[in-house]
Amino acid sequence: MMLKIPVLDLKGGIAVSGKSGQRETYTPLNTCYANSANPVEIAENLKLNGASEIYIADLDLIESKGHNINEIKMVNSILPVIFDGGVKDFDSYTFFLDYAYKIIVATETLESIDELKKIFNKYPKERIVISIDIKDNELYTKNLNLTLNEIKPILKELDPNEIILLDITGVGTNKGVNYELLNEFKEFKDKLIIAGGLNKDSIAELEKEGIKKVLIGTSLHSGEIAIL
Repeated sequence: MMLKIPVLDLKGGIAVSGKSGQRETYTPLNTCYANSANPVEIAENLKLNGASEIYIADLDLIESKGHNINEIKMVNSILPVIFDGGVKDFDSYTFFLDYAYKIIVATETLESIDELKKIFNKYPKERIVISIDIKDNELYTKNLNLTLNEIKPILKELDPNEIILLDITGVGTNKGVNYELLNEFKEFKDKLIIAGGLNKDSIAELEKEGIKKVLIGTSLHSGEIAIL
């Protein structure tokens, strides 16, 4: 059975929503799981409706404009948090371990592959999730001089338990599965968590492809897709 992991993006202490990674245009989240955009209230109701873990991105931290770390810790006491706080290096990864269950190391913010290897050498794979961030079908990164093809041998070497394949261009669009990306990474199928623009039809389609986990944001909060 497909595991559907709810998504929350936090900015200024509240959950927000938007499209295609255009973060400056994000607005307070309107969700069927709460009467407000309070992340703690939303997490409590997600748990009541069957969620077993939750993905949270701290957009303020990722953009170095503040943080929502206290809200993250409160949510983590309700549901185990898979947390993207814009990890740059070994030290920032280590810091976030006190706040969440699993910490994401994303290509968008990672400073170097050497720092990624340090993290894998020190910490258990159960607490590390690599996020391959993609915009317009190309690797999205601020610091790494790598292509999508060039990151694959690194993934093989590190052998992570989980790899998020995040189609940033698809976020909030409900456009469905990006099969070009999925085919690009099909050798990692058993490790993949698919994210970005998924809709109701995507779940059955991805199950047929053998994908076991997805991140669901817009379609979940609108009520189009249920957790269970």
